[in-house]
Amino acid sequence: MFISEKQIDVRYAETDQMGVVYHANYLVWLELGRTQLISDLGLSYIKMEEDGIVSPVLDLQISYKKALRYGDTAIVKTWITSVTPLRVIYGYEVLNQHGELCVTAETTNVCVKKETFRPVSFKKLYPDWYEVYEKANQEA
Repeated sequence: MFISEKQIDVRYAETDQMGVVYHANYLVWLELGRTQLISDLGLSYIKMEEDGIVSPVLDLQISYKKALRYGDTAIVKTWITSVTPLRVIYGYEVLNQHGELCVTAETTNVCVKKETFRPVSFKKLYPDWYEVYEKANQEA
């Protein structure tokens, strides 16, 4: 499978009173990872939004393993775990600059019409994008 990487310098504002990255910031980083993956595959989420389609997160599973702190570098690895005509499941690992695993996560995303939030077939609306995702999911 194709794995994308996004480096993020941990900013002081992303830490809590204990000096570690506040847990909700990882959700933003997962989005950055998804955006990087889409870009690395030669696709454009902005184009999808211009078409009136958005891709909200339906489900999130996250497990915190090791704290990241101000001054660390987070490396967000993102890949496609599963793709169906209606849903995409993305997998993630967040590592520190030493390669230590800090977070594992999965999000399930769907495509919906921006105006109504009614689901649409990802495969039917974007067959080329769907094909790229299938290929990226199967690459060794």
